[in-house]
Order: sequence, then C-alpha cells, then structure tokens
Amino acid sequence: MTGRRSSARLAAQSQTSSPSQPKSSPASKKRKNEATGSSPIAKRGKKAAEPEQKTLEETIQNGQHDHPAPEKQKEEKVEEKDQVKPEETKAEQANGHAVEAKEEDSKPQVEDAVKTTGPDAEEAQPETKAETGAEEATHTEETKQEESSEPSQANGNAVIADGREGDDVPSSILEKGIIYFFFRARVNVDDPQDVNDVARTYVVLHPLPIDAKLGNGPIDDAATSRLLALPKKVLPQSGRDRFLAFVEKAKTSLHDLKGSFLAGSDYVTKTQGTSHSPPATPLAEGVYAITSTGRESHLAYIITIPGELGEVQKELGLQERGSFILSVKNPSKPQPSNTNLPKGPEYPQELLDEFRDLRWKPLEPKYLDYPNTQVLIIGGHWDAATEQRPKDEREGKAPPEDELDRLEGEDEIRVKHLKGDDAVFADLGVASKDFPKVPSTW
Repeated sequence: MTGRRSSARLAAQSQTSSPSQPKSSPASKKRKNEATGSSPIAKRGKKAAEPEQKTLEETIQNGQHDHPAPEKQKEEKVEEKDQVKPEETKAEQANGHAVEAKEEDSKPQVEDAVKTTGPDAEEAQPETKAETGAEEATHTEETKQEESSEPSQANGNAVIADGREGDDVPSSILEKGIIYFFFRARVNVDDPQDVNDVARTYVVLHPLPIDAKLGNGPIDDAATSRLLALPKKVLPQSGRDRFLAFVEKAKTSLHDLKGSFLAGSDYVTKTQGTSHSPPATPLAEGVYAITSTGRESHLAYIITIPGELGEVQKELGLQERGSFILSVKNPSKPQPSNTNLPKGPEYPQELLDEFRDLRWKPLEPKYLDYPNTQVLIIGGHWDAATEQRPKDEREGKAPPEDELDRLEGEDEIRVKHLKGDDAVFADLGVASKDFPKVPSTW
C-alpha cells in the first residue's frame, strides 16, 4: 500500500526508547545480606482499571484513566528503630493530566529484618539503613521512568498529549484524529451482497489534541466524537459529487455509539409488521486532518484498516489516501428541498454572526459539535488538501502530509498490538463476535 511502510517507519523513528533502569550494585546487596541474613524486597505495582462500558438506547432508522493507586504493601512487624516513614508521590499520566496519588508506602520497607544478637548487631543496623535508603531511591527512580516511558500502558490510553516536539504541527491543520467509516444495510438485509443492499454510509470523527501522538492501546473514551450521516450509499469521489451530510450525534463517546448507533434493532410498522434494522458494519479505520487553505476547508484521510482496500471499500468510494472539500450551511438560510431535518443546529450567536450573509462557508471543526449541522461534502484531491501554506514554509514546518504520515504510522503500530481489524471494536469497547467484521468482498 502506497506510503504505508514509510508511515510506519516515520512513526518508529519518533518513538523514544525507555531509559535503562538503574540497579543496585552486587557489592551493596552482598553487604546487606551479610548484615541482615535476608534479602528484603519491596513489592510495588499497580493495576490498570478497565473503563466501564455503558449502552444508550437509540437507533437511527430514517436517516479512562488508570489512576496509579498503589498496591497495599505487605507490612510486617519490625522493631521501631528499623521502620521507614512513607511519603507522598505524584504520578503523571500519559495524556497530560496530572493526578496526585498518595502511596501508603512509596518507599519500600524492610519487611522482615532478622534480629541479630551479639556485639555485631549494633554495627549492622546503620549500614542496613543506609543501603535500604539507596535501594528506595532506585525503586522510586525506576517507577518514574516506567511511567514516563510507557504512558499508554500506564493508563490504557493510546493518546499521548504533547507528543510532538515544539510547534512542528502545521498551522493549516485545524484538527486531527481517528476516523471510522461504517455502512448500514437496508432493512431486513443481514447479508448485503452488493452496494445496492446498502442503505447509507456514516463517518465517525474522533479528534485528538493537535500536538498529540499515538502509543499502544485503544483510544480514550472522551465524549468528543461526532457521527456524520450521509443519506447516500457511497462517498463522493470527484468534484462532480456533491452530497449533503448532517451531524447525527455530537460530543458523544465511542462507547455510547456502541448502543445508540452500532447495534441493530427490531421495530413494528403498521403495513409490514416487524422489521429488522441490521447492525452497522465497519468499513474502514484510519487517521484524518481537517485542513484549511484559506479559501477552502478539506478533510484528508489515510486508511489503516484494512491493510489493503477490498472490493467493498472501493465500491463505496474509499481510497487509501483521500480527501473531501467541506462547507457548512448557514442555518438562517432556507434548507435545500431534498433535506428534511426536524430542526437546525442550535449555534450560539457568535457562530451565527460568522456567516454574515453567506449561505455556505468553509467548515471549521467547532461547527461539528452541534447536532443537525449540515455539511456539504464534495470529492476532492489529496494534493489540494495537504498543500503547505507559505507561512508554514517560511517557519520551516513540515507540510500536512508529513504529519498525517506520522500519525498513520503510529496508528498502524497501535493496530498491530490490537489484533488488526479488531482494533475498530477495541476502540468502540465492543466484542467483535457481536458485530460484523470489516469486510473486503461482498
């Protein structure tokens, strides 16, 4: 696939290796064993908490953090002079949120100091305390390094905020993130055989911080996703294709979409009796960027799943690297005759003022945060969507294509750890056996 290996290579080069962990010297361990007759070990660690999955009931028919809470350390009775006082430490999570965690014993205790008798006992204790303090510092440093070098494993979130150094993200990128494509088959069609069995297509946009990069694990469940519905079977493929889509859901979590969008449903009609709406079928997953050239807004995307586009993806209008031109409609202007939305978006006055007397304007991501926003989607060209602005070129910033390549390379590595096509389901917090697989052929 074009650009796939280079994307992964760019991502691999941007990964920082974990620093080597300091270890206690053999000499200090030997002296300690001679003094105490045992090798006390401080058992430390923490468990990652899985986010609770929730389901909301709503079917479209017409259209975490893992806090570094410490484990309870084994405390055994020791003589009062051998006890070590606990301290408070702060653990910093990978997504940029600092969380204070009180550890009952951030410094390891001497678990079972062997009582020594005789004249050598008094001399052995000071040396044991000094070496224990050195080991405590070593364990504390090791913990800090593990948390900073493997943040995605620390909190179960693949999003690493502040992952890009400096201001190297092009100013033309208004938003970037993970993109999912779905389609839903026609009513009572559980096994679609061609594009004629498709009722409509959907796009889910999950934005990321503009300076973030991707690590391992599923995407965080922040309630920032948008579900766009296209009342068409296929996506626009050229400038002649001009489709009107609308925001079905805004500021929703991926887990909420599991119950309100992905799931199928049965309903009763007066004329046909009970009908079955099949579950939504994942079509593809990848990365995207909403870019601005000044006069136009574009959505550029690169597909990660499936690794190679199949017959299904191509017939529904997907490309390995594709783009759309996006415009947002002024809700104060009359609706097109082919739309039948119950009401328009509830924009605040400052957003309405930005339209002035225009019927359409280039899309900005903030408009996607309001349900019923109408978006005109036109087939575009990749080169136009990723064009470098003169300002970025003067400042030595890379073109938008480079940032998308890096993000796609990181996503490809992430997907490999999530068992390929099942990554779509891992992000959405659902079991892949309960929903259709990502198809490649009809």
